[in-house]
Amino acid sequence: MSEKYVIDYPRLTMYQMVEKAARQHPDDNAVEFFGKKISYRSLLSRIERCAKAFVAAGIKKGDAVTLCMPNVPQTLECFYAINRIGAVANMVHPQSAQNEITYYLNVSESKAIVTVDLFFENVSRAIANADHPVQAIVCRMQDELPFPLDLAFLVKKGKSYLKYPNTENSILYKKFLKGADKVNSLPPITYEKNRTAVILYSGGTSGLPKGICLTDLNFNACAMQSRVAMDTPITDGMRMLSCMPMFHGFGLGINIHIILMYGACCMLMPTFDKHSYAKALIEKRPNFIAGVPTIFEALLHLPELEGKDLSYLKGMFCGGDSLSVELKKSIDNFLKEHNAGIQVREGYGLTECVTASCLTPKDDYRENSIGLPYPDTYYQIVAPGTDDVLPYGEEGEIILRGPTLMTQYLKNPEETAKTLRKLADGNIWLYTGDLGYMDEDGYVYFKQRIKRMIITNGYNVYPGPIENVIDGIDEVSYSCVIGVKDPRRMQRVRAYVVLRDGVTPSGDLKKKIMQELSLHVAKYALPKEIIFRDELPKTLVGKVAYRKLEEEANAEAEAKS
Repeated sequence: MSEKYVIDYPRLTMYQMVEKAARQHPDDNAVEFFGKKISYRSLLSRIERCAKAFVAAGIKKGDAVTLCMPNVPQTLECFYAINRIGAVANMVHPQSAQNEITYYLNVSESKAIVTVDLFFENVSRAIANADHPVQAIVCRMQDELPFPLDLAFLVKKGKSYLKYPNTENSILYKKFLKGADKVNSLPPITYEKNRTAVILYSGGTSGLPKGICLTDLNFNACAMQSRVAMDTPITDGMRMLSCMPMFHGFGLGINIHIILMYGACCMLMPTFDKHSYAKALIEKRPNFIAGVPTIFEALLHLPELEGKDLSYLKGMFCGGDSLSVELKKSIDNFLKEHNAGIQVREGYGLTECVTASCLTPKDDYRENSIGLPYPDTYYQIVAPGTDDVLPYGEEGEIILRGPTLMTQYLKNPEETAKTLRKLADGNIWLYTGDLGYMDEDGYVYFKQRIKRMIITNGYNVYPGPIENVIDGIDEVSYSCVIGVKDPRRMQRVRAYVVLRDGVTPSGDLKKKIMQELSLHVAKYALPKEIIFRDELPKTLVGKVAYRKLEEEANAEAEAKS
C-alpha cells in the first residue's frame, strides 16, 4: 500500500533544501556564533569548500564520516558538506566515553572523524582501538570566534590544546580545507529516497547503543510537518536560539534543519549555561527557543530576566522529556509576566522518527496531553505485546507511521524487526515502547515508558550497560542503576552496589568504580551517587526490584524537597 500525503515532499536532499533557501536569501544571516554572523551566501560557499575537502581526503558517496562535535559553525558546514557528496553523517556525543567512540567508528565503518581539539585526546585513543584506519580532522573553537573573544578563549582554554592534533592520522581543520584547492568540481547530487544520510544513536535497554538510520526525506518531512504543526511562520530574518546539540534528533531537526530550510537564522550555543542562555535571550532577541524541560525550568529563577520584555518570542517548544502540568503552568505564567504572547508547547517523538511527531496545538492545551499528531503522521494504541488496536481512552503501547520513520537500526535486523512492523493495513508502523492512550478527538496522552530508561537533562540513559560495567568489577557482586527525581535534571543517575562477601565499602572503591565507568559510559550518564547496600530488594522471580528502589529513592527525594 503506497502512502498518500497531505504535504508534497520534494525529491531533494537536505543540502538541496538549504541551498534553495540560500538562493532565495543570499544576504540574510544563516548562522550567528557569539556575535560572528555568517550569511547564506557565505554558508553555501563554506559548505562547498568543505565538500571538496572531503572529496580530496578520499571520502566518497556512501562513506561514513563521524561528527563528534558541539554546536559550532564547523559542525554545521561539515554536516551539510557530507550530505552534499552523498556520504553519511555519523553523529555522536563529543563527551562519549573512549570505548563508545570506538564502537561508533567501527559499527558505522567511518573513514574519518571530525572533532574539536578539546576532545582530541579521548578521540585519538578511540581511533587507536578501532578495527580500521580512521583519519581525525581537528577543529579549533577560536577559529570561529570574533575578536577579541578568540584571543580570550585561546588564553583561557584553547592554549592547553594547541599541541593537538599530534598523530600521524590527524590533521588540523584549516589544513584539511586546503585540500579543496585540488578538486575542480563536486559530483552531481542524487536523491535516493531510502539512502541513509544520517546515523543517530539511541542507547539500548541492554547491550550496545543502536544506530538509527535516517534519510533525507525523514529530515525534510520532519521540518515541513513541524512548520505546519507550529502554526507559526518561520521566515527570513527570524532567529532560533540553537542550544540543543546537533548529535540529538531534536537539536539537528528542530534547532537547525527546519530553520535553515526556511531562511531563518541559527544562533549556535555550544553548551548550555543558564546565565549565558539568559544573556542571549535578552541581547539577541530570538523568535524561537526549543529545549528540554530543565532548560526552561532554569529560566524561571534567574534574576537577569526579572522585568525583561520577551514579547519578541513567537514560539517555545519543549521536548526530550515529559513536561509536568506544574512546570507548564509555571512557564506559562513566566511568559505572561514577561509580555510573551505565547505558551510553552510540548512535543513528543523518538529519534526513530527523527524527533517530534506530535505537538500540543497553539491555543488548545489539554492537561497531561502531548497534543495532536503531525500532519501525515498517524497514531494508534495497541495492546502491549500485540498488534491489536485498542479503543479510545484505553491505555496501551503507542505506535505511529509516516514519512519520518527510520529505515532500520544499523546492522541490527532483530531489533529493527521488533520496532518496525508491517501490519494488516499494508503500512510500516513504529512501535515506540511507550504507554499512552488517545481520546476521541485524537489527542495523545503519554503515560510512561515500557522500556526501562532514565532521562537526565534531556538525554536517554539506559541502566543495563552501566550495571554491566559495575558488575564486571572484581569486588562487586551485583548492582542496580535507577533514576531519582531531581529538580534540576528531572532525574539523576544513582547506582546501588552490593559487594562480594568480605569486601568492605570505602571511598577508594567508589573511585575505582567511577574510573572504570568513565572508560565505558558517557559523562552525562555517569552516576551522581554510588550507594553500597548489603542486599537489594528482589521480585518473586529473583530479579532486583528496581521499581521498589525507585519508589523509595523518590519518596526520600520528595521528603527532602
